[in-house]
Amino acid sequence: MAPRRRDQSSRRQFLAAAGAGAVLGACALPPNANSRRLHVGPKYYPAAPPGPDEPIRIGVIGTGGMGTEHCRAFIRLAQAGREKVAVVAVADVCKPHLDHAQRTCAEGQPELGEVLAFRDYRELLKRPDIHGVLIASPEHWHAQMAADALRAGKDVYCEKPMTLRLPEALELRKVVLDHDRVFNVGTQHIMLGKYGEAKKLLEQGALGTVVSSQTSYCRNSKDGEWNYYAVDPEVVPGPNLDWEAWCGPAKRIPFDTLVFHRWRRYKDWSTGIVGDLLVHMMTPLFWTANLGWPRRVSAHGDHFVDLAMENHDQVNMTVQFDDPKHIMLIAGSTANEIGLPTNIRGHKGTLDLGGGNCRLSPERIYADEMDPQEVRCPDVADQDEMRVRWLQCMRSRETPPGNIDLATKVMVAVDLGTRSMWEGHAFEFDPDRMRVTTA
Repeated sequence: MAPRRRDQSSRRQFLAAAGAGAVLGACALPPNANSRRLHVGPKYYPAAPPGPDEPIRIGVIGTGGMGTEHCRAFIRLAQAGREKVAVVAVADVCKPHLDHAQRTCAEGQPELGEVLAFRDYRELLKRPDIHGVLIASPEHWHAQMAADALRAGKDVYCEKPMTLRLPEALELRKVVLDHDRVFNVGTQHIMLGKYGEAKKLLEQGALGTVVSSQTSYCRNSKDGEWNYYAVDPEVVPGPNLDWEAWCGPAKRIPFDTLVFHRWRRYKDWSTGIVGDLLVHMMTPLFWTANLGWPRRVSAHGDHFVDLAMENHDQVNMTVQFDDPKHIMLIAGSTANEIGLPTNIRGHKGTLDLGGGNCRLSPERIYADEMDPQEVRCPDVADQDEMRVRWLQCMRSRETPPGNIDLATKVMVAVDLGTRSMWEGHAFEFDPDRMRVTTA
């Protein structure tokens, strides 16, 4: 089912209502909402940095399943003494989601008092007492919300993928670089110990010249990927949902409950397998092998089983780099759970990164010069570790693991791979000019 073209009369009615003070108030949508350029909103004064004994005050924007789980996680981390943090505000255009998150935060932090709830995320950003925000909205809102938060003086943890499209990512990168804020994308696998150990071995020259890597994220379901998100018949436009605001900077369509509840299945709202699943596997390889900007990206995708899903259920990508030279092969599937082994290959040996450990296997011709070895790595809750590291960087002002340069490089692969599948040809990226051309 493809999203339908939105009726323009409802667009005029909405703008008239917004001017009169509708749910999101005046300027609820940027005047360039149908373009992918970021709207420059008002700038607010940032909160003073948290003191060493002061809790970091967090706002969560987007309180569906993932956003509310982030709320629970921050509360859990505070209760465990991992970090002094409090979720003081939440924002969402869906009232049932918002109410549930507000209750969750209030019940988990009874000592805090009131947890503020906003239907307009920009009202949350105006709060001078909030140090940082976590953005867990659908992908098409990531860039605008993150840019607004940075300009409001907030540190930002943005769920993956960083943005829906590459032009937004390049614009957002400029905003991050122009503001003295801590920005992190939640690709948490980078916190797994095996990648840190592999990075040490590569820096020691264990593989000789590194030539390639491969990875995958594959899973399967009888009911179709992302159909496990339940459809709530009570969530319809009106008091429970501001549908126009949900569409936001993306295209306008009449309300579609499947698009709202299962947006990852539709290409106007999500990059599907590439941005939701493969980004987790690509990011740590980019970091471990110290890869530069992707220079050429090609991909193939199609529908084999889940014909009702607009995004592909089978994906194969190739990403080429020049600095250093490297080729990365990536496979993704929601129709078969058997994936490619994750490894990094060099002239002298291979690093196997499947499972939780890091294993070095020499090439036969170099077996007399190096021994196989396995570095055993402790199990970690990688997502909690990523949250804690972001909070620590908010205090120290250090660069977080999922930083803007790494995340933007990954977005080149995500966006150009997605475009390659839909448009049928490869793309090249010029990092000096930040330009994309058809290969």
